[in-house]
Amino acid sequence: MTKADIVEDIAQRTGLTKKEVSETVDLFLSQISDLLVEGKHLEIRGFGTFKVKERKERMARNPRTGDAVPVPSRRVPIFKVSKMLKDKVALS
Repeated sequence: MTKADIVEDIAQRTGLTKKEVSETVDLFLSQISDLLVEGKHLEIRGFGTFKVKERKERMARNPRTGDAVPVPSRRVPIFKVSKMLKDKVALS
């Protein structure tokens, strides 16, 4: 399923235009992105939590040469699924 499919489905269910739904979905996704860039987290009860995790600097190996390569620290977005959603998916 794509974002366009989601927009179309919501538009059919609500009676809103695809343009209105598309703008709303885009704003929602933009808000999540902005919060993550700021280092904040977003919890949607019954669905999950979007967070930013700090990965430490580490040493890795180049698989071709075997040389040690430094990997710098970085921030990565993560999504943790809620227990309610896990259970719902498991029962389907």
